[in-house]
Amino acid sequence: MSPYLTLEVRLVGMSTVLGFILMASYDFLRLFRFFVPHGRLWTGIEDFFYWIYAAVMTFLLLFYENSGIVRAYIIACVFFGMIFYDKIISRNVFQLLKKLKKWYKIKR
Repeated sequence: MSPYLTLEVRLVGMSTVLGFILMASYDFLRLFRFFVPHGRLWTGIEDFFYWIYAAVMTFLLLFYENSGIVRAYIIACVFFGMIFYDKIISRNVFQLLKKLKKWYKIKR
């Protein structure tokens, strides 16, 4: 495989993994909200800072791995990684957490 193609494949993989990491980070935020109820104002503030974090992480990936060149497929791979993580891992984890939360309330 040519070195250029290897770089592109590596970039696609790193973008997808970044999507997993970003969604896992958001899951920690959702987990915090799940156990500590918030009002709409604090939820909005937390989301605002999360999306700044997501934008900075994506920018850093583009800057260090692709010399700052924005390519649509990189952004698409980040979103694909986020959606894949949400559909496969996150939903199952939160279904389990909801069951555990009900069990915890009953046992008190």
